[in-house]
Amino acid sequence: MSIWLDKTRPNKTAKIPYAYKVSEHDPLVVVADMEKAALVEEAMDYLEEGHSSRKTAEWLTSKTGDRISHQGLIHIWKAHRGAKSDNPSKRLKQLAKDNRKRKPKTKEEKTLATAKRKQSDAKRRLTIAKKQLAELQPNEELDTANLDFSVIESEKQKQEVVFAPNEGPQTEFLAASEREVLYGGAAGGGKSFGLLADPMRYFSNPNFNGLILRRTNDELRELIWKSQELYPRAFQGAKWAEKKSQWTFPSGAKLWLTYLERDQDVLRYQGQAFSYVAFDELTQYPTPFAWNYMRSRLRTTDPTLPIYMRATTNPGGSGHGWVKRTFIDPAPANSKFVAKDIESGEDMVYPEGHEKAGEPLFYRRFIPASLKDNPYLMEGGQYEANLLSLPEMQRRQLLEGDWAVADGAAFSEFRSKVHVIEPYEIPTDWRRFRSCDYGYSSYSAVHWFAIDPSYNTLVCYRELYLSKHTGRDLAKAVMEAEGPERIDYGVLDSSCWHQRGQLGPSIAEEMISQGCRWRPSDRTNGARVAGKNRLHEVLKIDEDTGIPGIQFFNTCRQIIADLPVIPADPRGSDDIDPRYATDHAYDSVRYAVMSRPKAYSPFDWGNGVPQQSWQPADATFGY
Repeated sequence: MSIWLDKTRPNKTAKIPYAYKVSEHDPLVVVADMEKAALVEEAMDYLEEGHSSRKTAEWLTSKTGDRISHQGLIHIWKAHRGAKSDNPSKRLKQLAKDNRKRKPKTKEEKTLATAKRKQSDAKRRLTIAKKQLAELQPNEELDTANLDFSVIESEKQKQEVVFAPNEGPQTEFLAASEREVLYGGAAGGGKSFGLLADPMRYFSNPNFNGLILRRTNDELRELIWKSQELYPRAFQGAKWAEKKSQWTFPSGAKLWLTYLERDQDVLRYQGQAFSYVAFDELTQYPTPFAWNYMRSRLRTTDPTLPIYMRATTNPGGSGHGWVKRTFIDPAPANSKFVAKDIESGEDMVYPEGHEKAGEPLFYRRFIPASLKDNPYLMEGGQYEANLLSLPEMQRRQLLEGDWAVADGAAFSEFRSKVHVIEPYEIPTDWRRFRSCDYGYSSYSAVHWFAIDPSYNTLVCYRELYLSKHTGRDLAKAVMEAEGPERIDYGVLDSSCWHQRGQLGPSIAEEMISQGCRWRPSDRTNGARVAGKNRLHEVLKIDEDTGIPGIQFFNTCRQIIADLPVIPADPRGSDDIDPRYATDHAYDSVRYAVMSRPKAYSPFDWGNGVPQQSWQPADATFGY
């Protein structure tokens, strides 16, 4: 149990690691919850014994009461058990192989597995019904003693099963309760079929009015063909009206399958009310305008009908950036999170004066999809072979479902699974420094780095991303975040030393006067291109060590979100696209990597260190 050491958080809103809790003495320190830690240890033992990671994660969730995905459990195993294995990746592959062996193969085994799943579904529906009845009739108990489930099961077996979701992400998508959900990732994962099946539960309600959109009518054809195979079998009497692009069901429920190509096409739905709105291939929309506008069409007067927005997509496309900022960047996959404004990054909550002031407007969730989720397409391997033959960028997007690469990205070598790591305790003897790109009206980005002496690589372990902070305010925030840490030096945008007509001290001098010491970054001609090339160099994976020259803690959300989508200059220069406005985190990291391995400071002059052109404004105080 020695791995469960206390950890520090950069701020009070940072995510608390699994099986940890906030210390009673310091809100920036998290301590292990030893009861949950023991269960995590037991779960990792189950993984070692070859048990399914999904089943183990479900077991751990039921025991602790805190949800954890199978990927999250594997990450914990990698961090604490993987290093003890001679070949962690080989071990994981063996676990996956063992899981595949346990899957039913014969027709009889599959029939038995299906029957067990139906029984489990019936129990889950009963539990939900009991909770609903308990809310409506709190003083009455549900009598289940005389329920004969065998009769119900035999009746169900007589019926044709029109649609049964694949285990895993497709099932999670259909069960998601959040207002807005994105089911995205690799091609062939069953996303579009899940989108057609999702609203079927409401087709018996006459007040249901749903809408499924694609960018163009031509792209819509495949969805219509699939719906014509599915809906009439599930609802006898369902009718498709080609001219209206609308399904009408015996109950009177309606579902439109139509297009929304240009922003002005939203006017086709002005005045309409939908309880269900879905977009297929959301990244085909270059801006979030259509998505945000259609949210205003989401309403119903029927209290039994929930209102939902759903979307499916592959990574890439003209809307990759905004979709990633909306659904992927705010929280880990499969996690429920408060919807955020993608411009400010702030939680969307009810305003002051409202009866729900401060409460979230609604929640979102991202559910990743992979080709392995679809056993029908995986069978034979032909489709997988087609995807493997694609160029690297398309292969990463369509086969791996990798959101860390965008079309035309300047840093296509950045990969979350390689360059993003779980936080750990930085040894006290590692050299540390920081970098900053300052902005008041826009954003100030500050990053802290530690140098791993074993490989001389950089670890970015903390990030501040703030706006509307003066030099003094930012200095105080930086010093508060550092606490007693020893920071060897800081690199700040050299324009902060410029005199812009004011009589008082510069921004840099104001920060240094607060004890937050900096040295200027290189702003000479060619410095931007040199910094970009240097970042390419440190992002490379060393052939001997198998690790890149720089890695980021997963708490550094802004730089992790920015690096994959920063566009290259379309004119063909070696710089990033000059029109890209949100480059504050990138510039901060660029200053940092250019300060290594040659790191000269104006505070360390002498001993043969080259003199720099910058001079302190005040010789007495040194700033």
